[in-house]
Amino acid sequence: MSHAGAANGVRNVVLVHGGFVDGSGWEGVYKILKKDGFTVTIVQNPTISLAGDVAATKSALAAQNGPAILVGHSYGGVVITEAGSDPNVAGLVYVAAFAPDKNESVASLIKDPAPRAPVPPILPPQDGFLLLEKAKFRESFAADVASDAAAFMADSQVPWGLEALNGAVTEPAWKTKPSWYLVSTNDKMIPPDAQRAMSKRAGATVVEVKGSHAVYVSQPNDVAHLIEQAAKSLSLATR
Repeated sequence: MSHAGAANGVRNVVLVHGGFVDGSGWEGVYKILKKDGFTVTIVQNPTISLAGDVAATKSALAAQNGPAILVGHSYGGVVITEAGSDPNVAGLVYVAAFAPDKNESVASLIKDPAPRAPVPPILPPQDGFLLLEKAKFRESFAADVASDAAAFMADSQVPWGLEALNGAVTEPAWKTKPSWYLVSTNDKMIPPDAQRAMSKRAGATVVEVKGSHAVYVSQPNDVAHLIEQAAKSLSLATR
């Protein structure tokens, strides 16, 4: 989308990261969207509790100068599902993300994995927080990310709070807001079939990309393209 096209419609994008990481992984997507004329905000949600992350996201939304597209990766999908009812949100984009229904949490969505589904290498909780086993981080989370970058992601993990894992959605925003979903077909954290099921239930417009769970890092062009397509669709809908 050109700068002029962005300026005439939804031009604000708010990016929400998931568990174990911070907002720096959005850098590639951020640069593309900025180049194409969007105003981009990256939420550094603390991932201690769902309530805290929703509050951080709503604070970012309140600072926008108009309607925004709210984007979530992984657990960030739970955050945008809860925060997306905010009146500043025009639409939702899920990137290899959880899209819970009412009263669902990450914990409830992962408690009964499908047969032969990969099991994320989550270590036992320490002081109420979770981490991934460093030696298995790249294979499970970032298989298509350069080895040195994946090693840095593993070594710079952000502890993920059990309160965030167990935080349940009250009113799913996808029931009242249009949504888009990028399925990452080689994901070993959230099985692709689970992504397809959640996106279908949400009535989302779906694209599939060959990528790992860290598809937002490894395939920023595909992720940015879907966000721009959502912006274009929303802009046309409001004319």
